[in-house]
Amino acid sequence: MIAPAENPVSVANTVLSAQEIQQLFDRIAPVYDDFNQQLSWGLHRVWKQMAVDWSGARPGQTCLDVCCGSGDLALRLARRVGPTGVVYGLDFAPAQLAIAQQKAIQQFRLAPLQWIEGDALSLPFDDQQFDAATMAYGLRNLTNLPQGLQELQRVLKPGARAAILDFLQPQSDWLKRFQQWYLETVVVPAAQQCGMTDEYAYISPSVERFPLGPEQVALALQSGFAHAKHYPIAGGLMGMLVLTR
Repeated sequence: MIAPAENPVSVANTVLSAQEIQQLFDRIAPVYDDFNQQLSWGLHRVWKQMAVDWSGARPGQTCLDVCCGSGDLALRLARRVGPTGVVYGLDFAPAQLAIAQQKAIQQFRLAPLQWIEGDALSLPFDDQQFDAATMAYGLRNLTNLPQGLQELQRVLKPGARAAILDFLQPQSDWLKRFQQWYLETVVVPAAQQCGMTDEYAYISPSVERFPLGPEQVALALQSGFAHAKHYPIAGGLMGMLVLTR
């Protein structure tokens, strides 16, 4: 299910293949939700709701959450489309999907959800299948960003929107220093307490290599999207890339 890595990413001093990234996300699955809540002071919920809003998802539609992880964003989409719609949550980490399935049973028993183990670089869906799509903290971890964007463009209906939430390199010097301080003195030590130091050390280098907003827009337009706009949020520590097919 996993495509070979074309542009491997660095974790500390290690270069990871796509398969190793998959294994990493499987390992962090048990602490993933708690870490998101703790390390964002709960703001990740606000940002994910913004992604749902910017995706333009409406009741009765068929929607996709790529790199769905433990299912938070997919569940929000399911609430938006309601019982007459359907949401597909796709991820390549089976341990994350197992947690997503349990959350769906506990939190949203009648949710129109389909969980799919698959690769964001080769989506197992028909062309023009979805009315809206979201992705949170996934684009940055793809081994081939243009290919991931092309696949997302392919499966969206004409005029449909996608909203992609992820970390962003701040442009001001003091925010850069704050982000680096936060990652080094808050995130990594917290991970260390759970025996996950190496797993969470990947965040800083992945943010450093991630294209800035204008570069993301250019990549999206080159991938076939008709419109693309990037919105810095959280003071520029996060960003939302909003795309129209």
